[in-house]
Amino acid sequence: MKKILLVLLVAAAAVVVKKKLDEGKHEQAIWAEATDSVRS
Repeated sequence: MKKILLVLLVAAAAVVVKKKLDEGKHEQAIWAEATDSVRS
C-alpha cells in the first residue's frame, strides 16, 4: 500500500513539474516575441 502511495505521489509531482516547465517555456516565448527586433 505504501508503494502505491509513493508512486502516486511521484507521478503527481512529475505532473506539477511538467506544468511549471511548460509555463516557463510559454512565458519565454512571449518575452522573445515582445522583445524581438522588428524586421522590415
